[in-house]
Amino acid sequence: MAKTAAKKGKKATNQVSICPNGEVFALPSAQDFLKEKKRLIKLVDAQRTLNREIVVVMGVGFVGAVMAGVVADSVDPESGEPYYFVIGMQRPSPRSYWKIPYINRGMAPVEAEDPEVAPLIERCVKTRKTLVASFLDDALSLADIVVVDVQCDYHKESLGNVRKGHTDIAALESSLETIGQQIKPGCLVLIETTVPPGTTEYVAYPTIKKAFAKRGLHDAEPLIAHSFERVMPGRKYVESIRDFWRVCSGINEPSRERVVKFLSRVINVEKYPLTVLEQPIESETCKIVENSFRATILAFLDEWSRFAEKNRVDLVKVIHAIKVRPTHSNLMFPGPGIGGYCLPKDGGLGVWAYNTLLGFDDDIFKITPMAIDINDTRAIHVAELVRDALRNMGKIVAASKIALLGVSYREDVGDTRYSGSELIIRKLTEMGGDVVAHDPYVKHWWEIEQQDTYPATGHSWSRFFRNQEGLSETRMQPDIAHALKGVDAVVLAVRHQAYLTLAPDDVLKMAGNPMAVIDCFGILDDAAIHRYFELGCEVKGLGRGHVQRIKETVRSRKKT
Repeated sequence: MAKTAAKKGKKATNQVSICPNGEVFALPSAQDFLKEKKRLIKLVDAQRTLNREIVVVMGVGFVGAVMAGVVADSVDPESGEPYYFVIGMQRPSPRSYWKIPYINRGMAPVEAEDPEVAPLIERCVKTRKTLVASFLDDALSLADIVVVDVQCDYHKESLGNVRKGHTDIAALESSLETIGQQIKPGCLVLIETTVPPGTTEYVAYPTIKKAFAKRGLHDAEPLIAHSFERVMPGRKYVESIRDFWRVCSGINEPSRERVVKFLSRVINVEKYPLTVLEQPIESETCKIVENSFRATILAFLDEWSRFAEKNRVDLVKVIHAIKVRPTHSNLMFPGPGIGGYCLPKDGGLGVWAYNTLLGFDDDIFKITPMAIDINDTRAIHVAELVRDALRNMGKIVAASKIALLGVSYREDVGDTRYSGSELIIRKLTEMGGDVVAHDPYVKHWWEIEQQDTYPATGHSWSRFFRNQEGLSETRMQPDIAHALKGVDAVVLAVRHQAYLTLAPDDVLKMAGNPMAVIDCFGILDDAAIHRYFELGCEVKGLGRGHVQRIKETVRSRKKT
C-alpha cells in the first residue's frame, strides 16, 4: 500500500521506494513474491488462449517504459488484435520499485513532453489490457521474447579525461545471468541497450549458454539479437521508437529471422525499413560510431567557437552561411557542451571495448576520446565568460547573484542528464557565486537536489568541484521574473522557446538593474545584443566575438 513520505515517518528508506513526487511504496515481502507469481501465471495463461506471444521488457526506465508501451500497442492490421502481451520487469530496489505500481495503475513512470506517452501507457494497461509490470524474475520463464533495456554506464574518474574511466556492465551481466537461468529454449533475447561493441557475442552469448548448460540444456542454442534504440526526448518521444529507422542483427540466422519478425510488427517498417546487419558487433558499432560522429562535430566546432570569440567573428552566422551548402547541413552550434545519456559516453564504450573486451593493446583511438573530453569541459568556459563580463562591470563572481536560464541538455525538453548547465552551476558555485535556476520544463533538478545519491552514490559531478555542499538546497525557480529579480548576471544556457522571445527591456525590468548577459546558444540576435548594451548591460557569448564590435558601436554613439 502506498503512503506519503510524511505518514511513513521513520521507516527505513531501504525498505521503501520513493517516486519523484514523494509517494512511498513498501518493497515487496516474501508473501508478495508468491502472490505475484500466481498473478503472472494466471494472466499469461489467459493471454495464451488468445494466441498472443509474451514479451518481457527488462528495465522500464527512459527507453524500456515506452518500448513496452509500443510493443503492447502493436496490433495485427487485418484483425486489429494485439500481437503481444507485455510484462515490464524492474528490480524491486529502493530506487526503482515504484515504477511497478505506477505502470500497473496505467501511469507512465517517465516524465515526458510528448503528449502521446501517458495515453499510450494508460491505453495498454486499462483498455487493451496488454501491459502489466512486475518485480518478479520468474516472469522471464513465461516469455517468448525478452527485450533488454538495462542500463550500461561509463564511469569517468576524471573530468575531461575519458581514458581514466571504465564501462560498468555489471548490471547487464547480472541481468543476462538471470535471463539464462529463467528463459525457455527458443526464447529470443533482444538487447536494446547501447553496449560496447562485442557485448552480444562475447558477453551475452557465453553467459546464457553457460546458464543453459547448468540447467542441463546442453544442446539448446541461445537466440540473441541486438537492435539499438534511437529514442529522443521531447514531443516526439514515442515516434522516435515506433516511427524511426532501426538497425538489427543476430548471432545466427534463426536469431536474425526472429528479430526481423518482431520489429516488423512493432515498428513502422513500411515507412522506415529495417537495416539488417550480419553480426551483432556491427550493429553495436553502428550506434557507437553514429553518436561519436555527432560528438566529434560539436567538439570540432568548439575550437572555432574560441577562435570566433577572440577575432570578432559570429560563429552563428558562419554556421548558417555554411549550411546553405547541402553537403554541410549537419553542422551544429556546439552550445555549452553536449548532454543527454548517449553522446557524452558512447565513444568511451567503444574505446573500452577495443582495449578490454576485445583485448587489443594498441592505441588507435585519438579523435573519439578527445571529442568527449572537449565536450565534457566546454561548459567551464561559460563560467569564465561570466567572470569576465562581471569584471567589466566592476564586479566579481563571489559577490554576485547569477540566474541560470535553462538546465536541460537540449531545447524544449526536460531531460537534465549530463547537461552543460550542471557544470556551469557547479563551476560558478565553486567560484563563490550565488546561482538560481529556472527551466520551464524542469520541476526538480535531481542531479543537484539529490547530488549525494543521483545518478548513483559516488557518481555525482559534485566530486570534481569544491564548495558543492550547499547546492543540494537548490530548487527550481517557479517563474522567470522571480529568478531574475536582483541578479548581477544571467546565463542563457538553453534555446527554450520561452527564452528566445525575451526582450532586453523586459529582462532589465525584471532584474531591476543592468546585468551581465551570457549567451551560450546563439539565442540573442544582433538587435537584442545592441539593446542590452544601450541599457548599460555587458554581453558575452560562446562563439560570438562580434559582440565587441556592437559594444564599440553603442559606446561611440553615446559619446557623440
